[in-house]
Amino acid sequence: MRLFPRLRFRTKLNVGMSAILIVMALLLLPMVGTMNARSLVEESKMRGAALAESLASRAVDSILARDFLRLKNMVDDLVEVDDVVYAFVQDTNGHVLTHTFHQGFPTDLLTVNTVAEGEPLHIQLLADQTRRIYDFAAPVMVSDGRLGTIRIGLSKVRIMRTVQQQITLMAGLFAGALILATSLGTIFARRVTARLGKLRSHAEEMLTGNLNTQSGPESGVHCWEMQNCTTTECPAYGEKRRRCWYIAGTMCPDCDNEGSFQCRLDSCRLCSVYRENAGDEIQDLAETFDVMAMSLKMHIDELREAEGNLREQQHLMRTILDVTPDRVSLVDVTMRYQGCNKSFAQSVGLSVPEVSGKTDFDLFNEAEAEERHLAGRDILEFGRRLDTQMEIMDNGVKRWFHVVCIPVLNEKGAIVGLFRTDRDITDIKGYENQLIQAQKMESLGLMAGGVAHEINTPLGIILGYAQLLQEDVEIGSQIHEDLIVIEKQTKVCKKIVADLLGFSRQTESAKREMCFNNSVLEAVSLVRHTFEMDQVEILTEMDDRYPVIYGDPEKLKQVWINLLTNARDAMNGNGGTILIRTRLDSPAGIVSVWVADSGEGISQDALEKIFDPFYSTKAVGQGTGLGLSVSFGIIEDHGGEIQVESPVPEDFGFPEIEGERVQGTIFEVTLPLDHGSDTTEELDEVIEE
Repeated sequence: MRLFPRLRFRTKLNVGMSAILIVMALLLLPMVGTMNARSLVEESKMRGAALAESLASRAVDSILARDFLRLKNMVDDLVEVDDVVYAFVQDTNGHVLTHTFHQGFPTDLLTVNTVAEGEPLHIQLLADQTRRIYDFAAPVMVSDGRLGTIRIGLSKVRIMRTVQQQITLMAGLFAGALILATSLGTIFARRVTARLGKLRSHAEEMLTGNLNTQSGPESGVHCWEMQNCTTTECPAYGEKRRRCWYIAGTMCPDCDNEGSFQCRLDSCRLCSVYRENAGDEIQDLAETFDVMAMSLKMHIDELREAEGNLREQQHLMRTILDVTPDRVSLVDVTMRYQGCNKSFAQSVGLSVPEVSGKTDFDLFNEAEAEERHLAGRDILEFGRRLDTQMEIMDNGVKRWFHVVCIPVLNEKGAIVGLFRTDRDITDIKGYENQLIQAQKMESLGLMAGGVAHEINTPLGIILGYAQLLQEDVEIGSQIHEDLIVIEKQTKVCKKIVADLLGFSRQTESAKREMCFNNSVLEAVSLVRHTFEMDQVEILTEMDDRYPVIYGDPEKLKQVWINLLTNARDAMNGNGGTILIRTRLDSPAGIVSVWVADSGEGISQDALEKIFDPFYSTKAVGQGTGLGLSVSFGIIEDHGGEIQVESPVPEDFGFPEIEGERVQGTIFEVTLPLDHGSDTTEELDEVIEE
């Protein structure tokens, strides 16, 4: 059943044309044979009738003259004709006057055919086992009397032989036409199928991705060549692979470029370019095939370019989402996650693909999931934006997050999802608390400064009167000793008041150019003797370039003495070593000093508070807790920084102490070389001088 569809198109054409010719031969040959047979029979009947009537007219004289010899000759001459089988003459009584039978007259012929009175002729078909004979009976008339009857027999075999010859001739003609048609059809089919085969091979190459095929004819006259066109901006100018009527937007004045391809083609049919290049339907199909391949290749190139751009955009978007520390997620209206970034996936302990399709109850504990779910549902229902801060337990640690939830809308304005970002603001919260604390301390400093300023004058008067009274009493008396106590405690109070004024920065600075090393060494020389009495050794490693800074020598000296005093106190009277090191960093424009000790060190909790005013680890009466806070304010006033680290890092190069590992503390003070309008280069020049 599938044999015919599997035949080649060329074979189908040949089979079709042969079948048409065979069917026509089968239908026409019987029809033509029958028509010819009838025609020949009628012709034979007319011929037989003519022979019978002619013999009847010629036999009148012989019958009247009873000249039977002549009559015999007449019938014998008649049988000389090929198809005349017999002839004989009867009188009015039916007696045979003469006949042409040589082996005796068959008497059955006398009565098989008669002609009635008044009839000119009667034809009767006779048949025996081998042949058919037409018997013609014609009366022999004279005036109104009848002299006898002429009988002639014509054989039907000749008629049928003639018909058979004509049918055979027609069959031969049909066979010749069939062979000729098959040959011409084969040539035609080969040319057609060759072009179709080329189209098929190009289609197969297209399936494999090769779109640079050429199915249509490569030769031809192009529109710009035929019309000597110089309109280079026309899209058809210089185009060799596509005919101009396939190109939309051509600038030919006779083309209808506004309509569809069919309208454009109809407008081009009268153009000489079209008449010169247009071919048959197969050429149109091939050229359309080429245009389709070129259009497909162009669209594929555009799609590949768009795909590449889209992939780059996706990669860029994914990179942006992954590098951001915020936890970004997107859920649909069913509260199932459709996407997230790496930070969010890591927070829930999954990979990014594994988060897709999950719900809040799959990722978080029940309480947090319930909270997120209710918040999300509320936003999806009412479309309100959520912008708040939440404290969330993250891996057992309380952390603050700034949460923003935004409903996602489609082009129709309907809510189709929820976009949520969770930004970790724990550090910002810490800075915020520090700022609040700083504001509190600033207020406290202002208050302390105001109080100290008001107390400083009465204290000066009390000190002055106490010193004057000592001159008026006996030395060594109880009153003199009491006045000495008053003087000493008043000085302590003035020291506290001075620190408070320094903390509140209500004292004026006297900044000038100064040698940084000399400032440090002066402070060392002031305390060295006292420290040696407490078995504390001071080592110095000064930068031999002697950097010059712009600062207040007295206040900076106060800072160095304060740091040295704290270093000594950290040893708890057990003695030890203090190392002072200075370094100039000209490219960075800074100078640094490190004050390191071999004391017991400072705990991490205390490190966070040592610069707070009135914070002290010393016993009551041994410190006010203002030394470091005042030092911090002085360094900050000079545009520098002060940092502390405990224990001393091993790579610092602190001198080794036998049998002990240095715990200690190291303070680092950094001051800028630049001071206002002066530039670093100018300072470098001063340093070099």
